[in-house]
Amino acid sequence: MAIVYDSYRHDLAATGLPLLAAGNPARTVAWHDGKSVSAAQFLAHVQQVAAVLPSGSAAVNLCEDRYAFLVAFCAIVLRGQANLLPSSRAPQAVVDVMAGYPGSYAVGEQALDPAPPGYHRMPVLDATPAQGDLFVVPLIPADHVVAIGYTSGSTGVPKSYPKTWRSFHASNAGNLRALRAVVGGHFDVVATVPPQHMYGMETSVLLPLLSDVGVHAGRPFFPADIAAALAQMPGPRVLVTTPIHLRALVESGVMLPPIAAMMSATAPMPPELARTAEERFGAPMLEVFGSTETCVIASRRAADDEPWALYEGVHLHPQPDGTAVEAPQLETPITLADIVSLQDEGRRFRLCGRHADLLEIAGKRASVGDLTRRLLAIPGVQDGVVFQLDGDMIGVKRIAALVVAPGLDEHTILEALRHSIEPVFLPRPLRLVDALPRNETGKLPRAALLELL
Repeated sequence: MAIVYDSYRHDLAATGLPLLAAGNPARTVAWHDGKSVSAAQFLAHVQQVAAVLPSGSAAVNLCEDRYAFLVAFCAIVLRGQANLLPSSRAPQAVVDVMAGYPGSYAVGEQALDPAPPGYHRMPVLDATPAQGDLFVVPLIPADHVVAIGYTSGSTGVPKSYPKTWRSFHASNAGNLRALRAVVGGHFDVVATVPPQHMYGMETSVLLPLLSDVGVHAGRPFFPADIAAALAQMPGPRVLVTTPIHLRALVESGVMLPPIAAMMSATAPMPPELARTAEERFGAPMLEVFGSTETCVIASRRAADDEPWALYEGVHLHPQPDGTAVEAPQLETPITLADIVSLQDEGRRFRLCGRHADLLEIAGKRASVGDLTRRLLAIPGVQDGVVFQLDGDMIGVKRIAALVVAPGLDEHTILEALRHSIEPVFLPRPLRLVDALPRNETGKLPRAALLELL
């Protein structure tokens, strides 16, 4: 069967990049309801949805089912539009994002009540591939903004970052090289993170679109559901997850089918958790480092607490207020708030904290991240976070903590902290709560922390 590449904007065909790489029409793009979905079937579904989408500059992709998200993502791109990916799918968050793009609409596979303004429900995916000797893969202009991601809001108001199709092709190449070095040429992915998050976008949307990778259509949350999803694919299997999800999986005692590797992001992976997971599931843990601004730029073996190894073509330049990042997927360098220490002629680095996390009180210094790690090390503390409050009327910024620790009281926790941190950094107030307000990827939006406090 011949493969034909067709541009939806013929004037930019010369600079177009394929919507679907690894162009074998029979190769598996996704696993849905326990069945393999071929590339040919997938493109037929994309064309079916693209034909009924309205005009506009952008659309909020609200699909819960990962396969429906993949189809809608590509259909929106084929219409020359951008996928809007708010940090939350809460109704107000969706409305706020749409307000910045007049004429935008929302699309999803479910009947929503209440539904966002201009909500379009996807049709039942029943299109069949065209018969014949040609397999037509659309070309997308390299400079087309296909997605606009938003930061989580963990440090304030979410910010938007546009992603072109060229930048996604470039960032996917780094992730693919890192995984193939551990797993080999072909593998399938089960992800516990939503595709709307940039980490989920890179690992469960771009990998199956731009590589010979199949992805499970679900987003399993409970340990038994993760095991069931993995069992529905032949493998080699890669589990894409977060430290919060992985800890629950390890503590559940659930047995998993053989997996080739685990990948984690969104929060620091404790080395002891990584080692326990590797022993339990018999697979290496690959931790990746990135952001909505830059996409993934480095990886490491978390169990050994290795320095981070930069992806090919990525260069870091320490600054007084953070670190400037050069990467193949970036048009210009972007400065992150992370403070790093470079090693091995700049090809590896250690994280020293974030500029906004560094504290200086009474001539002493500490980082919010380190204080949180010491809090979590206290026996009986199940979850917790230390953060700095906004300044009061005279500019004093107090340190606060929220802790999940059934069986402990505030006094006991503070006394335990006195043994490992300077008294000036003891969090006051420290509040016991039933659960932290983590979002779908385990992050803690600052507004939610302040409201709970």
